[in-house]
Amino acid sequence: MKAKKHILSILLFVGFATRLEASLVAEALTPYVESKDLPCAISILEKPGAKDEAFVGFIDEENTKPISLDSTFMQCSQTKGFCGVTIAILVEEGKLSLDEPVSKYLPQFKELWVRNKGLEQDADTRVLKKATRELLVRDVMNHTGGFPFEIPSKQQYPYGLGWSGVPISIVVREAAAMSLEFEPGTKTKYSNTGIDIGAAIVEAITGKPWEEFLEERVLKPLEMKDTTFWPTEEQLERAIPLYELHRDRKPKKIAYHKWMPAPHNGPKVYASAGAGLWTTGRDQLKFYHMLMNLGMGDNGVRILKEETVRELLAKDLRPAHTERGYSLGLTVSKDGWFGHGGAFNTNCMVNPDKKFLKLWIIQTSGGPRVWEKDCNAAIEKFFSSEIDNSAAEAYTGRTE
Repeated sequence: MKAKKHILSILLFVGFATRLEASLVAEALTPYVESKDLPCAISILEKPGAKDEAFVGFIDEENTKPISLDSTFMQCSQTKGFCGVTIAILVEEGKLSLDEPVSKYLPQFKELWVRNKGLEQDADTRVLKKATRELLVRDVMNHTGGFPFEIPSKQQYPYGLGWSGVPISIVVREAAAMSLEFEPGTKTKYSNTGIDIGAAIVEAITGKPWEEFLEERVLKPLEMKDTTFWPTEEQLERAIPLYELHRDRKPKKIAYHKWMPAPHNGPKVYASAGAGLWTTGRDQLKFYHMLMNLGMGDNGVRILKEETVRELLAKDLRPAHTERGYSLGLTVSKDGWFGHGGAFNTNCMVNPDKKFLKLWIIQTSGGPRVWEKDCNAAIEKFFSSEIDNSAAEAYTGRTE
């Protein structure tokens, strides 16, 4: 009984600029925590004058460690937005143009071949044709480059090495040797490989490892002390556990996912711009507040100019004839929101004009998410209008 009261006291905690009695989201999620359909989660909603904060459940099975803003977690594809910011920094400084060929910085991509599926007679035959135009920087950053989701070295499970198992230089080497699935700029295919190529461009221009440039220009200035590709043992001890969701039984805790095999630190763990950053809710708020405030961090440090954020990150940069809704490593919706989701069902979206933010942190794989309908209803009630979640959700659970 004491444990249940303790859970409810955590679930109903909320901090508001305009104080309300309880968190709308926490009230919606409480029954699912009590029924053990939802292990633990964080929801942060912000709008001018009001905030809804929900911290539900525990990160340990003994119910002694409540989930908090300092709980670490794998944000998976939300890493892409960090690469997008580093690309935007170089564009702003005049060191890079989105319409330059990738081969200017990575000569391996000068001559590319495209798979011509129309001429292939059977599964044992592959017909290639030379690409009719060069691969551009914007192509690799908005998933119109024609690359697969991952290179073979990462994706051939159970022998694949996962997101953080291969250095960016190897991604470049393998990707340049592969045939493209379509002509650059003509279609879309969600691709971690393309984002890693973007990181390699940053390395070629700066002469530094991408993760080092990211640390110097984004993480340290924003005081994001818990965001890393190499979590310490102490950080892993406060990590949110990963659960598999099933239709016919309660969520099952698992040690790791095939895309993030253990160990999570050490000499064989490498930076990956497509996915791989560990972080906390506290750090994620610093990053997404910077985007919401058009380049200005909560601490007053400016990462990007306002016009850079509006024109390169908050604006759809895909060709008109393709599937719309993407900038540089960030998804963009029609109603002013932009941000990104992650494979373990995290996401964060911001609206700079309305100063809205919605952050969701959980670590689950698979489905169904039985709490989602009630949670979304609480979110819509908070913002007092229907919110388009499709852009964020499109990049959630993409590994299933």
